Amino acid sequence: SSGGAHDEEDVPGRINALVRRILPLIVATIDDRSWRVRWTAASKFAPVVRAFSSLDGTMDALVPAYEKLLQDPEAEVRTAAAFNLSEVARTGAEVLPRAGEAPAAGGSGEEHRRVPVAVRLVGRVAQLVEDDSENVRAALAMVATELAPALGRDATIDRLLPPMLLLLRDPTSEVRLNAVSSLATLDDVIGTELLTQSLLPAILDLAEDGKWRIRLAVIERIPLLAKRLGEEFFTDRLLSLCVGWLGDDISSIREAAANALKDLTAQLGSKWSARELLPRVGRMMEHPSYLRRTNAVRAIALMAGAMDVRTAQWEVLPMLLEMHCDPVPNVRFNVAKGLGNVGTMFGPTVYEGQIAPILALMKEDSDRDVRYFVDRSSDSLSDFFDKSK
Repeated sequence: SSGGAHDEEDVPGRINALVRRILPLIVATIDDRSWRVRWTAASKFAPVVRAFSSLDGTMDALVPAYEKLLQDPEAEVRTAAAFNLSEVARTGAEVLPRAGEAPAAGGSGEEHRRVPVAVRLVGRVAQLVEDDSENVRAALAMVATELAPALGRDATIDRLLPPMLLLLRDPTSEVRLNAVSSLATLDDVIGTELLTQSLLPAILDLAEDGKWRIRLAVIERIPLLAKRLGEEFFTDRLLSLCVGWLGDDISSIREAAANALKDLTAQLGSKWSARELLPRVGRMMEHPSYLRRTNAVRAIALMAGAMDVRTAQWEVLPMLLEMHCDPVPNVRFNVAKGLGNVGTMFGPTVYEGQIAPILALMKEDSDRDVRYFVDRSSDSLSDFFDKSK
C-alpha cells in the first residue's frame, strides 16, 4: 500500500530521531556520579559502538565519551574501558582528530580532517602505559597490539611499538605476560626485521624473567620466533637459551622446553636438529644433575618423533640406548618410556637387534619403577611388531 511505502521511506528518519534521543542518554552515563554505572558503561561500550557506528555522526559523540572512560578517576572503570580498546578501534569508522593532532592530508574541509578511530585512540595507549593501576596496564597489554592491523605498518611502528616495548618491561609480571602473549599480531604487521631490531632484546630479557609464567609464555612462542627469524639468526641468538630451559627449576618450564625442541625439529628439519640441537642436548646428558639428564632423555625422545626415520635411528636411538645404565632410576625409567614411544618408528630388525636386548637387560633392574616402565614398553612394542608380521 502507499502507506506502507511511505513508512519504508521514512525508516532512516525514524532511526535518526531515535538516535538523537538515545545517544545523549548513553553519553550521559559516562559522567554518572556512581562509578558502578560508569563501569557498566565501560564494560558494554564495544557492543554500543558496533550498534551505532554505521549511523552518521554518532562516533563523533561516542569516541570522546569512550576516551573519558579511559581517563576515569576509578581504576576499575579504566580497566573495563581498556579491555574494549581494540573492539572500539576496529569499527572502521572515521572521526575528527583530537585537538592538536595532525589532520589527514588532502584538504582543509571536515571530510579531509577525519581519521580512523584507531588513529585517534592510539594516542591514549601511550598515556595508559603509565597508568598507576597495574590492572589497567595488564588489560592494555592484552589488547593494544590488535590496533596494529587498523593502523597499518608505519603508524604501528611510530605510535604503537614504543608503548609496547614499555609494557614488555613493565615492573608487574602480569603486564609483561600479557604483552609477550600478544606479540604475534604486532609481528604480522611490522615484519620480522623490526621484530629482531626492536622486540628481540626485550624478549631475551623476558626469557630469563624471574616469574616462571613469563618464561613459559616465551617458550610457547619459540617455534613462531624461529619461523619469523629464520634458521641462521635463530640458531645464533636463541638456540642455546632454548636448550638451557631443560635445566630450569620449574617442571612446567622443563616440559615446555622439551616440547619446544620437538616443534623446532619439525619446523627446521631433521638435519638441522642433528647438527645444532643434538650436540647441545647430548652434553646435558652428561651433566652431574640427574634432573638435567632426565630432561635431556625426555627431549631427545620427543625430538626423534619429529625426525625422519633414518636420522632418528642413527643419531637419536644410540644416545637413548646408552642412557639405560645411568645410575639414577628416574633417568633409566625415562629411557624405558622413550624407547616405548619411539620404537614403533623403526622396522623389526632395529627393534629385535637394538631395542629389545636393552629392554631385556633393564627388566632385571633393581628399581621397581624402572621395571614397571620397562614392562609397559616391552609389552606395547611386542604387540605392535607381532601385529605387523
